[in-house]
Amino acid sequence: MIVDTTFNVHSDAHGGDPDSTSPTLRRYHKILWSKVLPQGKSFELKEKSGVYLYHCSDLGEFILGSDAITHSYKNHKRKNWLLKQIPNEVNELFDFGSTIGAFIVFPNNRIGRKHTINQARGVNSLIDDRFDLTLECIRLFYLGQQSPLYDTFSRYKNFFDLFENFENYVRFFFLDDLVDEKQNVKFYLRFDDFKTRPKFSDIDDYLFYKNRVIDFIKSRNKRIENYALKLT
Repeated sequence: MIVDTTFNVHSDAHGGDPDSTSPTLRRYHKILWSKVLPQGKSFELKEKSGVYLYHCSDLGEFILGSDAITHSYKNHKRKNWLLKQIPNEVNELFDFGSTIGAFIVFPNNRIGRKHTINQARGVNSLIDDRFDLTLECIRLFYLGQQSPLYDTFSRYKNFFDLFENFENYVRFFFLDDLVDEKQNVKFYLRFDDFKTRPKFSDIDDYLFYKNRVIDFIKSRNKRIENYALKLT
């Protein structure tokens, strides 16, 4: 199987962060995202010393890194008051989030000593590493509208330009199940247009979030699997 959507990327990460230490995860990223862009040009990714994945052509130069896009928050100390009450539920989400369907690539070269996309998603309190909220910021960016991540995305505009528009970006990265037929993001929890920080109010909140995230991972893994089968 060219891409095993059941493979746990922690299993070959040697105790490190799979985004940087799992060779299987890097190989899967290289396979999945080396393909033709909406504009018809090939976006071939290569491994290069000192960087995760690399592309250089008339499209430009791109240094990409892996980023987990689903989170159990298992090791978030500020959420420990809640998560310690439901360890089995948290571990189940963590395991689902250890498959290829829970990862994506973003540019990870630092520009002007400012945060990369991966870093900005984690430290911005209005995002809190939530990918549904990140995807809403990407949608707004393609519309030229402000969001908590607008300035960060602007530094990497050449990357987002590769996909021309939000719909193409979603399709390229198999994110279809996180948007509706009108290309609006399907949020994991109630969304208030970035007015307040996202949080879990109680166990039910987390369980609702967990089930929505797992559904997304399963659906995305299925899309990845179907695509990978065509490559064999």
